[in-house]
Amino acid sequence: MLRLAFGRPWRPTEGLLGSLMRLLGLDLPVPDHTTFSRRGADLTIGVVLRKAAGPVNVVIDSTGLKVFGAGEWHQEKHGGKPRRSWRKLHLAVNPDTGEILTSELMTSEEGDASLVAPMLERIDRPLGAVLADGTYDGEPIYQAITAHTAEAEVIIPPRSTAVTSDTAQTAPTQRDRHLQVISERGRLGWQKAVGYGRRSLVEVAMLRYKALIGHSLRARTLRTQKVEATAGCKVMNVLTSLGMPVTRKVA
Repeated sequence: MLRLAFGRPWRPTEGLLGSLMRLLGLDLPVPDHTTFSRRGADLTIGVVLRKAAGPVNVVIDSTGLKVFGAGEWHQEKHGGKPRRSWRKLHLAVNPDTGEILTSELMTSEEGDASLVAPMLERIDRPLGAVLADGTYDGEPIYQAITAHTAEAEVIIPPRSTAVTSDTAQTAPTQRDRHLQVISERGRLGWQKAVGYGRRSLVEVAMLRYKALIGHSLRARTLRTQKVEATAGCKVMNVLTSLGMPVTRKVA
């Protein structure tokens, strides 16, 4: 985590740790950078990154991280079509505190909706509201959220082609009510009514991750990349706990 916090490769991190040991007057050996790299695959980090107290609001989204490798070097030396490889980092963020509750790194072929249930299972507190963009609209998502907390509010914009269910007149679902409000007030009116603007806070968390941790993954295998991404999210929570900027509107 120290390497990710300072944005340095393993070799400079080895030197940094050695300097810290000397400054502290500790006669402790520092493993070499190769040992750090090999042991990183077996590093255990709790999948629950932050314990919530009481009902918690959750915003879910995903972003792409580039896999760091030799692709650009081979292109420069041998020419040819550039090869790009990506991983998807899925985040569940508390919009009230900015903390990352849990995360999951998967290949770019994995669907966003398939990871909602596993991520919610790691949150051991009742859900107040779950927000996501229209990519997550669908009955399986609603079922996964209500299975976790039956009273949870689901704030996901229905697709433009969405229609109400057969029971909309007698027993409307949350999705039916969203469609009714959109029909009456339009999408902007619906967003204001349900507080959909809070969803943008997960994009702020993603921006902070890429600004502080980086846009790419240095590990070569998916297993070690998962560890690296989870450690990066843990570092983000540590930094968030130290303090967040306070903004005020000036007239």
